Amino acid sequence: MAKQLVFKYDGKDYMLEFTRRTVKEMESRGFKISEITDKPMTYLPALFAGAFLAHHKSTKQEEINAIYSKLTEKTELINKLAEMYNDAIMTLMEEPEDDKGNVNWTANW
Repeated sequence: MAKQLVFKYDGKDYMLEFTRRTVKEMESRGFKISEITDKPMTYLPALFAGAFLAHHKSTKQEEINAIYSKLTEKTELINKLAEMYNDAIMTLMEEPEDDKGNVNWTANW
């Protein structure tokens, strides 16, 4: 099961999550996780906003900013978001669960 962050803001329940689709969408918009240390003012808010894409895509940036301003323990929040983002990427490397129909390969060098 994918990792999720949940909270309630202004009477509404939120579930933040990253999926392969949302990570790809963020990358297509120019998001680069590798630049989070060099450009935190750009990429930390983008990481937070990207977590809304899976379940709350229509949430406006102003509301995302307002939510972020009210959240506590931001250092831990950012660490959890980065972990969730990385987990979505790691799903590309997962091995198939069953043996039926799997494709084996060999290298010829």
